[in-house]
Amino acid sequence: MTTSIHPTAVVETDDLGAGCRVQEYATVGAGAVLSRDVSVGAGARLVGSVRVDRAVTIGPNAVLGDVGAGSVDGIAVGREATIGANATVRAGVAIGRGAVVEPGAVVESDVPAHAVVRGSPAHIVGYVDTMPEPAEPEVLDSAALSGPTATGIPGVVLHPVTHARDLRGSLAVLEFASLPFVPQRVFAVYDVPSESVRGAHAHRSCGQLLVCVSGEVSCVADDGASRQGFRLTNPEVGLYIPPLVWSMQYRYSSDAVVMVLAELPYDPDDYVRDYEEFLELVAPR
Repeated sequence: MTTSIHPTAVVETDDLGAGCRVQEYATVGAGAVLSRDVSVGAGARLVGSVRVDRAVTIGPNAVLGDVGAGSVDGIAVGREATIGANATVRAGVAIGRGAVVEPGAVVESDVPAHAVVRGSPAHIVGYVDTMPEPAEPEVLDSAALSGPTATGIPGVVLHPVTHARDLRGSLAVLEFASLPFVPQRVFAVYDVPSESVRGAHAHRSCGQLLVCVSGEVSCVADDGASRQGFRLTNPEVGLYIPPLVWSMQYRYSSDAVVMVLAELPYDPDDYVRDYEEFLELVAPR
């Protein structure tokens, strides 16, 4: 399979993989490296050091790099990602595998694998191919759970949290004996800008239980083969993420506080922060 370059396109690099298509009036600079089957839309511009993995689609008039800024920071676009028409990706940004940058978005920070981003500056609005978020009574109301309840991702479990309400207020209680592990560490995540993402990693050995004690947050669990989204809106249900499941949290409300109970003490070597490495680790199963 050969490359296809429109006569009006300007291609200054020799690093074009087989099957690449560069459409009319597009510009691919000397610092660009395109893997196989990359499509560059009409009028799109790739400026500076831009590395594009296989089967990426770059829409018409999209700009990757800072035109005229002279930035030396590079851009990396993961395989099968989609950059929409008229989108802008700033220098120094990494776009994860399978991510979708919607048309017109301005991306100023890294986009996790399979995330869908929108707006200026771009923020996460969802994840590709996640199962529909279950209705609130089925997932977020512990009264609907008779006990730990499996989800569509093997090992990911919804845990009801004992709670009580009266005129004095509300109380939520977690009995450690009811959990799949005895926590050795507890931390809280709060004051997260709504456009930011937390998590975006897996653990090799450590399981975690996430409880949204205030506000609301969206979570995604990914076992490398499928993904499922959840919207946590109260402290009456915890979401258990086992080892070797990639997870992300996003769409934090301004008052969101997420309490995380961890199975093991903090160990930086237990984290898997590169999605491609994660896929290699889970491939045998």
